Amino acid sequence: MTEGNDEKLLRRFRILVAPLDWGLGHATRCIPIVNELLGNDCDVWLAGEGSQEALLRSEFPQLSFLSLTGYNIEYSRTSGGLLLKLLLQMPRVLSSIRAEHRWLNRIIKSHGFDAVISDNRFGLYHSYTPSIFITHQLSIKSPLGKWNERILRQWNYNYINRFKECWVPDLMGENNLAGELSHPATMPRIPVKYIDVLSRFEKKEEREIKDQLLFILSGPEPQRTVLENKIIDEVSHYPGTATIVRGLPSVRSVIPSTGMIKFYNHLSTKELNEEIEKADWVISRSGYSTIMDLAKLQKKSILIPTPGQTEQEYLARELCQKKIALWVDQKGFSLTLSLDKAKKFPYRFCSVSNSNGLHTAVKGLLNSLR
Repeated sequence: MTEGNDEKLLRRFRILVAPLDWGLGHATRCIPIVNELLGNDCDVWLAGEGSQEALLRSEFPQLSFLSLTGYNIEYSRTSGGLLLKLLLQMPRVLSSIRAEHRWLNRIIKSHGFDAVISDNRFGLYHSYTPSIFITHQLSIKSPLGKWNERILRQWNYNYINRFKECWVPDLMGENNLAGELSHPATMPRIPVKYIDVLSRFEKKEEREIKDQLLFILSGPEPQRTVLENKIIDEVSHYPGTATIVRGLPSVRSVIPSTGMIKFYNHLSTKELNEEIEKADWVISRSGYSTIMDLAKLQKKSILIPTPGQTEQEYLARELCQKKIALWVDQKGFSLTLSLDKAKKFPYRFCSVSNSNGLHTAVKGLLNSLR
């Protein structure tokens, strides 16, 4: 064995983990990945900004953090205007992708990272440092139909194929959560590994409180606030207890709690784990990371897709068909009617017990660095 190989075996691998700034879900699903890397004695560094940075710093205060500008996607207030709003932002997004690629080249030179794990950040690939792309959206749904989905897939794979591997947070086979999104007919050229359902939570058999509601808000503005206002108006008439987690880890101003309704800008993993398990019903967006969390804890949920967000609409519809979650529209949302539907809904919880997909993928990455 050469001296260089001996040195590699002795030192800790330095790994950069960077999630996309599209809501908090990309950051939360990186938490089990970071924990797996730490369990393998890696020197983990994080990158991001804003709410994602606040969340990850609260979870991993001991880790080094690099400032990395996000894509800063904004939604429209109406479903009809979302597509146009996103299209108008594409030049800025493409500029951000090019900028983060240049940033990565500089950072690797200055910090000597051995590998990069990018959750949906298309520019974080490197010519010789192994880079991993994490996504559950190999297929991207479009309101314009199949012809546009083929174009989006080509664009998506053009970037994904620049990475060493693609890790998909879902289960293989029919017993999966993301459906066609994570199991398309046409796959990227690079190796694709299914790393199981990723959740930072653990099922602890906390006693449920009858009729207790938990609202989990998330996602880009202004739609996060639009739903929050609807929920506050509706829950004020609810006779039971409720907790509202606003999804604002970096905001200091708070909404005062009452005896029946508690407001939190953000909760730690441990605290949110307990709140989810205590709740009789969880009401949230149909973001994929939230779906993985609810599936892991096997909770009865009511999903409200972000209007015009085709991925969330597809996931809510898919899970409703599988009887895993109830799907309701934001327009005309009624808490009373939604709960009446939920009480009659034949929930069927799927088994998402892990088969060591993440562990195997991380071991494979680290072995390739030796």
